[in-house]
Amino acid sequence: MWTLGVEIELIAPRGLTRRDLATAIAAREGGEVEPCFHLDSEPSKVPGKPIFHNLGPAFRVTGPRGWLARVTDDLTLQDDLDRQARPPPGWYRIVSDDARLLRLVDHNVDPRAPLEQVLDPIAALFGTEVEAAPGGLRRVADATGLAVALAAPLPGERERPAELVTSPMRSDRAARLDRMLSCARALGFTAPAEGATHLHLDARPLHDAAAVQRLVHLVSGMEPGLRRLLRTNPRCRRLGPWPDALRATVDGPGFAALPWEEARTRLASLGLSKYVDLNLKNLVHPLPDKHTIEWRILPVHLDPEPVLDAAALLTALVERALEPQTIPLNPGPHDLRRWLDRLPLAPAPRRRLLDGAAPA
Repeated sequence: MWTLGVEIELIAPRGLTRRDLATAIAAREGGEVEPCFHLDSEPSKVPGKPIFHNLGPAFRVTGPRGWLARVTDDLTLQDDLDRQARPPPGWYRIVSDDARLLRLVDHNVDPRAPLEQVLDPIAALFGTEVEAAPGGLRRVADATGLAVALAAPLPGERERPAELVTSPMRSDRAARLDRMLSCARALGFTAPAEGATHLHLDARPLHDAAAVQRLVHLVSGMEPGLRRLLRTNPRCRRLGPWPDALRATVDGPGFAALPWEEARTRLASLGLSKYVDLNLKNLVHPLPDKHTIEWRILPVHLDPEPVLDAAALLTALVERALEPQTIPLNPGPHDLRRWLDRLPLAPAPRRRLLDGAAPA
């Protein structure tokens, strides 16, 4: 069975935080909760600095065999929050305009440290002192005065978003997901206004130029139908089709016969974004802990069956792409039944997906 990772975006009821969900899962699984940071980014309103990167408070649930889940922030979740609310005591984030600096911060600070002390190791690295600023902020600069990182109280209700990230699952998926989601349901966690579910599938079998070409052929033009099939949340942020350059590249002369590293180099030159319906960036630019393809168009589900039905569909897509025969052109974005007939998808999830599809 394929290795699957699931990310489900949730929102805590007022008065609770994502720490409460992590604590409940740890109690259910006989594990422990470890504070950690989660790196995320958001657009900036500061001239000359288009993006700010954030290390926000997150919580890792570990058991006897390693980590089970993380519960993190997701900065795309905005509409459910009261931005004027005061943060709970002790909740803060660390901000920089350079993600590399924040990775350095993450490796050198203690997520249990209070805001007033958390940046002390970073100041020591740069041979400077932590500067206090209005509003309870703490700032570290280098010897020339250039900012390195800023620690600040968490803005309004940012403790409530809770993205539940599972460890990679190969077996017992339904039971594991249900145990975690039952904790969320019991605490009153719900689907955020802009919420989504993301599925990660092991990308290593796709180290084949012809398989990537077939996968692109299978999905290209089917995006509207797939969104109907999976009932994509229309308020979900950071989605979209692949760039035209991807189809042009995989259909280029000789691409399908290239050794994987040469094909990967061509794909890497496209500057692929992760913010698309089916994210191939981690296939082309693998990370040590995230060498996956990622499907980003599911809505939030608080029970496992529709999540695993969508995972079965993604797996069937990849398995069809791995078959060596030529795949014919798609029948069209509205002919979902014929398109599904070409995939090795079991009858039960196929039926449930079609029964639940949004009207054309």
